[in-house]
Amino acid sequence: MEKIGTYEFMAEPFHCDFSQRLFMGHLGNHMLNAADFHSSARGFGMNYLMTIKRSWVLSRLAIEMEEMPKMYTKFNVETWVESAMRYFTSRNFRVVDSEGKVYGYGRSIWAMIDTESRQPTDIFAIDNGAINNWIVKDKECPIDKGGRVKMGDGAELVRTIDTCYNDVDINGHINSVKYIEHVLDLWDLDWYRSHSIKRFEIAYVAEAHGGDQLSFYREQTGEQEYCVRIVKLMADGSEPVETCRSKVVFK
Repeated sequence: MEKIGTYEFMAEPFHCDFSQRLFMGHLGNHMLNAADFHSSARGFGMNYLMTIKRSWVLSRLAIEMEEMPKMYTKFNVETWVESAMRYFTSRNFRVVDSEGKVYGYGRSIWAMIDTESRQPTDIFAIDNGAINNWIVKDKECPIDKGGRVKMGDGAELVRTIDTCYNDVDINGHINSVKYIEHVLDLWDLDWYRSHSIKRFEIAYVAEAHGGDQLSFYREQTGEQEYCVRIVKLMADGSEPVETCRSKVVFK
Protein backbone atom coordinates (compact mmCIF):
# COMPACT_ATOMS: atom_id res chain seq x y z
CA MET A 1 0.00 0.00 0.00
CA GLU A 2 1.24 3.48 -0.88
CA LYS A 3 2.16 5.83 1.94
CA ILE A 4 0.25 8.64 0.24
CA GLY A 5 -3.50 8.18 -0.12
CA THR A 6 -5.48 9.66 -3.03
CA TYR A 7 -9.27 9.99 -2.84
CA GLU A 8 -11.66 11.31 -5.46
CA PHE A 9 -14.45 13.74 -4.64
CA MET A 10 -16.79 15.95 -6.66
CA ALA A 11 -17.92 19.52 -6.11
CA GLU A 12 -21.58 18.59 -5.83
CA PRO A 13 -24.07 21.36 -6.67
CA PHE A 14 -25.52 21.60 -3.18
CA HIS A 15 -22.00 21.81 -1.70
CA CYS A 16 -21.23 24.96 -3.74
CA ASP A 17 -21.96 28.61 -3.04
CA PHE A 18 -23.62 31.22 -5.28
CA SER A 19 -20.40 31.50 -7.37
CA GLN A 20 -20.69 27.77 -8.20
CA ARG A 21 -17.48 27.07 -6.27
CA LEU A 22 -17.09 24.53 -3.48
CA PHE A 23 -17.75 25.86 0.03
CA MET A 24 -14.61 25.97 2.20
CA GLY A 25 -16.46 23.99 4.87
CA HIS A 26 -17.18 21.15 2.46
CA LEU A 27 -13.56 21.14 1.28
CA GLY A 28 -12.51 20.85 4.93
CA ASN A 29 -14.95 17.96 5.33
CA HIS A 30 -13.46 16.20 2.28
CA MET A 31 -9.98 16.60 3.79
CA LEU A 32 -11.11 15.08 7.07
CA ASN A 33 -12.77 12.22 5.21
CA ALA A 34 -9.56 11.61 3.25
CA ALA A 35 -7.63 11.54 6.53
CA ASP A 36 -10.05 8.94 7.92
CA PHE A 37 -9.95 6.79 4.75
CA HIS A 38 -6.14 6.89 4.80
CA SER A 39 -5.72 6.06 8.48
CA SER A 40 -8.44 3.38 8.50
CA ALA A 41 -6.89 1.51 5.58
CA ARG A 42 -3.56 1.48 7.42
CA GLY A 43 -4.81 0.26 10.77
CA PHE A 44 -5.03 3.41 12.89
CA GLY A 45 -8.39 4.86 11.86
CA MET A 46 -11.53 5.67 13.80
CA ASN A 47 -13.23 2.29 13.26
CA TYR A 48 -10.44 0.52 15.12
CA LEU A 49 -9.72 3.25 17.67
CA MET A 50 -13.30 3.40 18.90
CA THR A 51 -13.11 -0.30 19.86
CA ILE A 52 -10.31 0.56 22.30
CA LYS A 53 -11.88 3.82 23.54
CA ARG A 54 -9.59 6.07 21.54
CA SER A 55 -10.31 8.74 18.95
CA TRP A 56 -8.54 11.25 16.74
CA VAL A 57 -9.29 14.90 17.50
CA LEU A 58 -8.35 17.72 15.15
CA SER A 59 -6.15 20.30 16.86
CA ARG A 60 -5.20 22.65 13.99
CA LEU A 61 -6.13 23.03 10.34
CA ALA A 62 -4.77 25.41 7.70
CA ILE A 63 -6.05 25.47 4.13
CA GLU A 64 -4.58 27.67 1.40
CA MET A 65 -6.21 27.72 -2.03
CA GLU A 66 -5.40 29.28 -5.37
CA GLU A 67 -8.99 28.59 -6.40
CA MET A 68 -11.87 26.39 -5.33
CA PRO A 69 -13.16 23.57 -7.56
CA LYS A 70 -16.18 24.53 -9.66
CA MET A 71 -19.55 22.80 -9.53
CA TYR A 72 -19.51 19.21 -10.90
CA THR A 73 -15.69 19.17 -11.05
CA LYS A 74 -14.08 15.93 -9.92
CA PHE A 75 -10.88 16.37 -7.93
CA ASN A 76 -8.54 14.37 -5.73
CA VAL A 77 -7.50 14.99 -2.16
CA GLU A 78 -4.06 13.51 -1.51
CA THR A 79 -3.05 13.03 2.11
CA TRP A 80 -0.01 11.80 3.99
CA VAL A 81 1.47 11.80 7.48
CA GLU A 82 4.38 14.23 7.69
CA SER A 83 5.51 13.49 11.25
CA ALA A 84 4.41 11.85 14.50
CA MET A 85 5.17 12.56 18.13
CA ARG A 86 3.86 10.91 21.26
CA TYR A 87 0.70 13.01 21.54
CA PHE A 88 0.40 14.76 18.17
CA THR A 89 0.78 13.92 14.51
CA SER A 90 0.90 16.24 11.49
CA ARG A 91 -0.94 15.35 8.28
CA ASN A 92 -0.83 17.23 4.98
CA PHE A 93 -3.16 17.50 2.01
CA ARG A 94 -2.97 18.44 -1.65
CA VAL A 95 -6.07 19.21 -3.74
CA VAL A 96 -5.49 18.42 -7.42
CA ASP A 97 -7.51 17.49 -10.49
CA SER A 98 -6.98 14.44 -12.71
CA GLU A 99 -4.73 16.42 -15.06
CA GLY A 100 -2.41 17.63 -12.31
CA LYS A 101 -3.82 21.11 -11.77
CA VAL A 102 -3.22 22.04 -8.13
CA TYR A 103 -6.04 23.91 -6.40
CA GLY A 104 -4.31 24.20 -3.05
CA TYR A 105 -2.90 22.55 0.05
CA GLY A 106 -3.75 21.85 3.66
CA ARG A 107 -1.88 21.21 6.90
CA SER A 108 -3.35 19.66 10.02
CA ILE A 109 -2.33 18.63 13.53
CA TRP A 110 -4.15 15.81 15.31
CA ALA A 111 -4.19 14.48 18.86
CA MET A 112 -5.33 11.04 19.96
CA ILE A 113 -7.55 11.10 23.04
CA ASP A 114 -8.98 8.59 25.49
CA THR A 115 -12.74 8.87 24.89
CA GLU A 116 -13.53 8.35 28.58
CA SER A 117 -11.02 10.68 30.22
CA ARG A 118 -10.93 13.08 27.19
CA GLN A 119 -7.17 13.37 27.76
CA PRO A 120 -4.40 12.95 25.14
CA THR A 121 -3.01 9.43 24.90
CA ASP A 122 0.13 7.86 23.44
CA ILE A 123 -0.09 7.53 19.65
CA PHE A 124 2.86 5.12 19.59
CA ALA A 125 0.97 2.68 21.84
CA ILE A 126 -1.24 1.80 18.84
CA ASP A 127 0.11 -1.33 17.12
CA ASN A 128 3.64 -0.77 18.45
CA GLY A 129 3.97 2.64 16.83
CA ALA A 130 2.86 1.46 13.38
CA ILE A 131 2.11 5.05 12.34
CA ASN A 132 5.87 5.51 11.91
CA ASN A 133 5.73 3.15 8.93
CA TRP A 134 3.58 5.64 7.02
CA ILE A 135 5.51 8.88 7.52
CA VAL A 136 6.43 10.74 4.32
CA LYS A 137 9.19 13.32 4.73
CA ASP A 138 10.02 14.12 1.10
CA LYS A 139 6.64 15.29 -0.30
CA GLU A 140 6.34 19.05 -0.52
CA CYS A 141 3.57 20.99 1.17
CA PRO A 142 4.55 24.58 0.31
CA ILE A 143 2.15 26.49 2.58
CA ASP A 144 2.95 28.03 5.93
CA LYS A 145 2.36 25.80 8.95
CA GLY A 146 0.80 28.71 10.76
CA GLY A 147 1.18 29.56 14.39
CA ARG A 148 -0.72 31.00 17.29
CA VAL A 149 -3.49 33.34 16.18
CA LYS A 150 -2.68 36.60 17.98
CA MET A 151 -5.46 38.99 18.88
CA GLY A 152 -5.59 42.20 20.87
CA ASP A 153 -8.24 43.75 23.08
CA GLY A 154 -9.99 45.46 20.20
CA ALA A 155 -11.90 42.46 18.90
CA GLU A 156 -15.57 43.21 18.25
CA LEU A 157 -18.40 40.90 19.30
CA VAL A 158 -20.11 40.05 16.01
CA ARG A 159 -22.51 37.26 16.87
CA THR A 160 -23.66 34.84 19.57
CA ILE A 161 -25.28 31.57 18.50
CA ASP A 162 -26.89 28.53 20.07
CA THR A 163 -25.44 25.13 19.15
CA CYS A 164 -27.83 22.37 18.18
CA TYR A 165 -28.09 18.76 16.99
CA ASN A 166 -26.43 19.36 13.61
CA ASP A 167 -23.40 20.95 15.26
CA VAL A 168 -22.40 17.82 17.22
CA ASP A 169 -20.11 15.07 15.86
CA ILE A 170 -19.34 11.44 16.76
CA ASN A 171 -17.02 12.55 19.58
CA GLY A 172 -19.92 14.36 21.24
CA HIS A 173 -18.52 17.84 20.80
CA ILE A 174 -19.04 20.63 18.27
CA ASN A 175 -17.95 19.43 14.84
CA SER A 176 -14.68 20.86 13.54
CA VAL A 177 -16.20 21.79 10.18
CA LYS A 178 -19.19 23.50 11.81
CA TYR A 179 -16.77 25.94 13.41
CA ILE A 180 -15.42 26.76 9.93
CA GLU A 181 -18.93 27.42 8.62
CA HIS A 182 -19.88 29.58 11.61
CA VAL A 183 -16.69 31.67 11.27
CA LEU A 184 -17.18 32.27 7.54
CA ASP A 185 -20.80 33.30 8.16
CA LEU A 186 -19.48 36.40 9.96
CA TRP A 187 -19.18 38.07 6.53
CA ASP A 188 -22.29 38.70 4.41
CA LEU A 189 -23.04 37.74 0.82
CA ASP A 190 -22.01 41.13 -0.56
CA TRP A 191 -18.54 40.64 0.92
CA TYR A 192 -18.14 37.30 -0.85
CA ARG A 193 -19.25 38.80 -4.16
CA SER A 194 -15.99 40.75 -4.21
CA HIS A 195 -13.71 38.56 -2.04
CA SER A 196 -12.61 34.95 -2.07
CA ILE A 197 -10.82 33.00 0.67
CA LYS A 198 -7.08 32.72 0.15
CA ARG A 199 -6.19 31.05 3.45
CA PHE A 200 -8.16 29.73 6.39
CA GLU A 201 -6.63 28.68 9.72
CA ILE A 202 -8.28 27.35 12.85
CA ALA A 203 -6.82 26.15 16.15
CA TYR A 204 -9.02 24.26 18.60
CA VAL A 205 -8.43 25.02 22.27
CA ALA A 206 -11.30 23.54 24.31
CA GLU A 207 -14.39 21.44 23.67
CA ALA A 208 -17.88 22.85 23.32
CA HIS A 209 -21.00 20.69 23.33
CA GLY A 210 -24.51 20.79 21.98
CA GLY A 211 -26.57 23.42 23.76
CA ASP A 212 -23.59 25.66 24.52
CA GLN A 213 -23.80 29.28 23.39
CA LEU A 214 -20.84 30.49 21.34
CA SER A 215 -19.77 34.12 20.93
CA PHE A 216 -17.63 35.23 17.99
CA TYR A 217 -15.19 38.14 18.31
CA ARG A 218 -13.55 39.52 15.14
CA GLU A 219 -10.54 41.77 14.68
CA GLN A 220 -8.97 43.03 11.46
CA THR A 221 -5.23 42.34 11.68
CA GLY A 222 -4.13 43.17 8.12
CA GLU A 223 -5.32 44.63 4.83
CA GLN A 224 -7.29 41.50 3.95
CA GLU A 225 -6.66 39.55 7.15
CA TYR A 226 -9.07 38.94 10.02
CA CYS A 227 -8.77 36.96 13.25
CA VAL A 228 -11.69 35.45 15.13
CA ARG A 229 -11.91 34.27 18.73
CA ILE A 230 -14.75 31.93 19.73
CA VAL A 231 -15.76 31.54 23.37
CA LYS A 232 -18.49 29.48 24.99
CA LEU A 233 -20.71 31.16 27.55
CA MET A 234 -20.92 29.36 30.88
CA ALA A 235 -24.35 28.49 32.28
CA ASP A 236 -23.20 29.29 35.82
CA GLY A 237 -22.26 32.84 34.85
CA SER A 238 -18.51 32.30 35.25
CA GLU A 239 -15.94 33.65 32.79
CA PRO A 240 -16.45 32.51 29.18
CA VAL A 241 -14.06 29.77 27.99
CA GLU A 242 -12.18 30.14 24.71
CA THR A 243 -12.85 27.18 22.41
CA CYS A 244 -10.85 28.13 19.31
CA ARG A 245 -9.23 30.85 17.25
CA SER A 246 -9.28 31.35 13.52
CA LYS A 247 -7.56 33.48 10.90
CA VAL A 248 -9.01 34.25 7.47
CA VAL A 249 -7.06 35.87 4.62
CA PHE A 250 -9.09 37.10 1.67
CA LYS A 251 -8.19 38.12 -1.85
